[in-house]
Amino acid sequence: MERSVSVVVVGIGGFGYSYLKGIFHNGDRCKINIAGVVEPYPENCACIAEIKNRNIPVFRSLQEFYSSSFADFAVIVSPIQFHSDQVCYALEMGSHVLCEKPISATVQDARKMMKARDKSGKILAIGYQWSFSDEIQQLKKNILSGLYGRPKRLKTIVLWSRGVKYYSRSWAGKLRDASGRWILDSIANNAAAHYLHNMFFVTGKSKYISAVPKTVQAELYRANDIENFDTVAARIFTDDNTEMMFFASHAHAAEGKILKFCYEFTEGTIYYSDERGNISFEARLKNGSVIRYNNPSLDSYSKFCRFIEQVGNNEPVSCGPEAAYSHILCVNGMQESMPGIVTFPDNLIKREKLSDGDEVIFVEGLENTLTECYELWKLPSEKGIAWAKAGKEINLTGYSFFPAQTL
Repeated sequence: MERSVSVVVVGIGGFGYSYLKGIFHNGDRCKINIAGVVEPYPENCACIAEIKNRNIPVFRSLQEFYSSSFADFAVIVSPIQFHSDQVCYALEMGSHVLCEKPISATVQDARKMMKARDKSGKILAIGYQWSFSDEIQQLKKNILSGLYGRPKRLKTIVLWSRGVKYYSRSWAGKLRDASGRWILDSIANNAAAHYLHNMFFVTGKSKYISAVPKTVQAELYRANDIENFDTVAARIFTDDNTEMMFFASHAHAAEGKILKFCYEFTEGTIYYSDERGNISFEARLKNGSVIRYNNPSLDSYSKFCRFIEQVGNNEPVSCGPEAAYSHILCVNGMQESMPGIVTFPDNLIKREKLSDGDEVIFVEGLENTLTECYELWKLPSEKGIAWAKAGKEINLTGYSFFPAQTL
């Protein structure tokens, strides 16, 4: 786009600051003017002094912002329970919207957002970074071309320690907020949401949609003192009977992130490994050839610029709400599969100091157990692990409201 565009950033106390930093340091690249920021408690934000020094207007609500201002784009980076209402309001006020992942807490809220988008005539995108990256877009293009054949089964494991400070936020690990709104914050619906979504995204039948989960059976566990789960193991089948396995935990001791996936197709297999920043990403075909991909990471500012360009060029967005819907459908199904979260045995729960002075709560032996489950394509209960409990298989065909049962 040649002309400058205006943006309001909603939620600056955490991840939202990454968008602001990108604009501060690269503003000329996409010609972005910050019309304002929305934060109900700006005095608690570390970046508030810089925002004031730059004379950026600060508002305590979107309603306050739109009562006196306007922005071409709104970036929603608020806690999960506010996504739906804030997105719908920004669309109604005439802004295109980029909403951070996940799309919402529930499937009904996600559909409400799509309806608001259609009514407004504006564009809505969901901020799964990988989906906006050239590497994942190229991978999906190769899959759609038939290069790897048909999908057979996919699996992902994410081991990512999170300290006690991570869960000190008022909504972290919560099922609902004080007003009764669903949050469903968990490792599957927040930090590792990208990697669950990616399995659906790359196997979608066209460029802008994702594969749809048909059934899910989940095992949900916690070591931290939270309402929801910090550890998950799940088996999913999509509407074309592709099997997907997802393992993720914040309850392990090692610092840094371990992320692996293996996507098996009839004509080749795609491997990804990121062990504390050492990244390998390649596909090996049955004919012996190897296709290598670069790091698919994309920073928030570049993602936002890509969205602006797509809107300006009247192109479909890389990840719209339809593409993101499969993830929240699956997460709602996970919660239904095991409504009673299982707490790990006390004798296995340990504490360890992190290098930044924080403390992590972890489960002794969990990393090895989940890694073995990942390698064997088995859930912990199927391996006979003493603390494991099987969840119910949930049929997601026609699933339209969370919760479908009393939780």
